[in-house]
Amino acid sequence: MAPGTPPGPLSGMPRVAAPRPARAGPLDRVRAANRRAVLALLVGGPQSRADICRGTGLSRSTVSGLVAELLASGHLAESAARGTPHKGGSGRPPVLVALATPPGLVAGVDVGHHHVRAVLADRSGRVLAQQHAEVDVDASGRGSLDVAADLVRRTLAGSDRTAGPEHRLLVAGMCVPAPVDRRSGTVRGGILPGWRGLAPAQELTRRLGVPTVADNDANLGALAELHRGAARGLTDVVYIKLAGGLGSGIVLGGRLHRGATGSAGEIGHVQVAEDGEVCRCGNRGCLETRVAAPRLLRLLRPAYDEELDVAGVLRLDREGDSGVRRVLGDAGRTIGRALADLCNSLNPQAVVVGGSLGSSPALVAGVREAVTRYAQPDTATAVQVLPGQLGDQAEALGAVALGTARLAAT
Repeated sequence: MAPGTPPGPLSGMPRVAAPRPARAGPLDRVRAANRRAVLALLVGGPQSRADICRGTGLSRSTVSGLVAELLASGHLAESAARGTPHKGGSGRPPVLVALATPPGLVAGVDVGHHHVRAVLADRSGRVLAQQHAEVDVDASGRGSLDVAADLVRRTLAGSDRTAGPEHRLLVAGMCVPAPVDRRSGTVRGGILPGWRGLAPAQELTRRLGVPTVADNDANLGALAELHRGAARGLTDVVYIKLAGGLGSGIVLGGRLHRGATGSAGEIGHVQVAEDGEVCRCGNRGCLETRVAAPRLLRLLRPAYDEELDVAGVLRLDREGDSGVRRVLGDAGRTIGRALADLCNSLNPQAVVVGGSLGSSPALVAGVREAVTRYAQPDTATAVQVLPGQLGDQAEALGAVALGTARLAAT
């Protein structure tokens, strides 16, 4: 012992290092992922334990244990309503469980390339009010987030809600039209030049003063169609968003598949022509440069007296216009050729076509034709090709679902 050091009860004994906090092992990570899957599924509404098994692909014993744990922790509550037996059976109606989120409101923010939309929903996901603004999103990330925060505030102010815990904004979910890095939370790549280095969730949290979570727009469109739209009840789905760009969200085993960094599903940037147009991502000949809405409008406008927009093209498609149907059908077949390879790898139950052009019958038929022709026969037979049911609301509703899941998990 050094001179001048006061003796202690353990003087002269070897020092014992303080124990380090235990790191989560593989089983802990698997359990946490399963817990998130259950909570995400219940964003779509109350479910029986059997429904949760089918929706997540988890075993009955795993679901039973997780539900019991989440009921005990207060994250879930049993619903007063009762479900219906599976496939219309005559057994006892199953007990349903639902998210036990605190009273309050959830904001969903949909940031597109040319618009910002904000919706306000209650904790069941029912939309109460919404606001919309046309914005040059690509050029200015901070300016677009200022608009988003202002829309959320205006939506709150215009929703006829009075003060009180049940009318307080608790959380916000947001989608952006580019990959979001899962590690840093920043926007990846050069698709949104005015957003380089920005962490959208952190920025909106600072503006609104409530926790915010962000993800890619196609991922959240997939989430919405999975819980509320064309893919409800399915577990393996590829969602395609065709609008100002082309992206996809992938659902495997009832869960969004984001990949190692958050870039899974960037089908719009598959190269289809080595000497093609330069894409906004910096590459050449990307699929998006062949099929995105702006290019299709450029192809069609010289043949029509009117100044065509997307709504006009969809109207002509429904009316059976041969020129419009040919261009949209060709675009669908081009997309379907790339999707066929993806279907061979993932073997999904359905491809759901969304975005501003997702309701086009000619485009959906073209996708179906190419998948049938180029996918492996068993794979092609197993996959449905469906138009999305939620239209331009899909991404905003997915953002609400993302925010609700964040709230339930805290």
